[in-house]
Amino acid sequence: MDHNLENYSTLMLNKNSININETLEKVNKVNEINKVNKVNYVNEVNEVNKVNEVNKVNYVNEFNEVNKVNEVNEEEYQYLNLLKNIMNNGFDENGRNGITRSIFGASMKFSLENNTLPIITTKKTAWKTCVKELLWFIRGETNNKLLQEQGVHIWDANSSREFLDSRGLYNYPNGICGPIYGAQWRNYNAPYNIDDALNNNLNNKGGVDQLEEIIRCLKDPNERFSRRLIMTAWNPCQLDQMALPPCHVLCQFNVHSNNKLSCALYQRSVDMCCGSPFNILSYSLLTHLLAHHCGLEPHKFVYFCGNCHIYKEHFENATHQLDRVPYKFPKLVLRNLRENINDYCLDDFEIINYKCHEPILYKMVA
Repeated sequence: MDHNLENYSTLMLNKNSININETLEKVNKVNEINKVNKVNYVNEVNEVNKVNEVNKVNYVNEFNEVNKVNEVNEEEYQYLNLLKNIMNNGFDENGRNGITRSIFGASMKFSLENNTLPIITTKKTAWKTCVKELLWFIRGETNNKLLQEQGVHIWDANSSREFLDSRGLYNYPNGICGPIYGAQWRNYNAPYNIDDALNNNLNNKGGVDQLEEIIRCLKDPNERFSRRLIMTAWNPCQLDQMALPPCHVLCQFNVHSNNKLSCALYQRSVDMCCGSPFNILSYSLLTHLLAHHCGLEPHKFVYFCGNCHIYKEHFENATHQLDRVPYKFPKLVLRNLRENINDYCLDDFEIINYKCHEPILYKMVA
């Protein structure tokens, strides 16, 4: 009996030893697996942290870029917000030349300091075309063929045979626009002679040279502060002789702090997609040019708008433009100082760092 008990005890001891060894092996295997899992987990955590760090850097960079854009382009958002307001809250009207969505009354302000030139960047703006048209106005010219010779076609529709006839101007040759902007700026209310227009000889015909009078005052230290520095293109006596009555009606120049020149424009009819970017640029260029010509510093352009409208044909593209983020405005350098305001040319204008989005085709509605 004792012998059997001893054998049984030995057997149980051996069995327990085997179980312990097996348990130890299992524990060791579990520990090894845990070590591997721990290493893998640590590696995964490190990888996640690396990714998060990269994402954090990217996010910070993107945030800084957005802030940078917004900081320098709040002025263009005035234009974009007006587009958005018209699209969302405007009134649909069936007018002279189609269906528009419009509001009445808006304003914008643009700084011209430090040679800044406000050019809409959420679509490409043809700034050279704008300069050529402005110089055409400044020289008092009204013959569209002069623009066509320079590759400018923005007045083609409004000086076509069909359009002139629609205005009752049957005696005007194609391309003659009548006493529009340039004629009023340089020879206000003078009788409009078609032969003179064809020969580009409209100045000094007995009218008022508004632009030259403004230049004279701006150059005079005693008169540059006048509150009467006004140039108007709206002449009720000659509206029926014009191919198109003026949209940008009247501008006023103002000098502060002895030499800071600003311009305010009132525009009765604002084609927001085709016209407004040109108008903002054109009168900003004019203010820069007059400041340069008269020994002053450009300060501000203030834009007052009457009927602000978007043509139905432009709705889709306007919505697309609203999705874009504007870039920083470029700088303007005027290369030469001319003795006569009529003598400036395209080569005198240099625009630096104009970055913009792709063009958007807005078809002009005449």
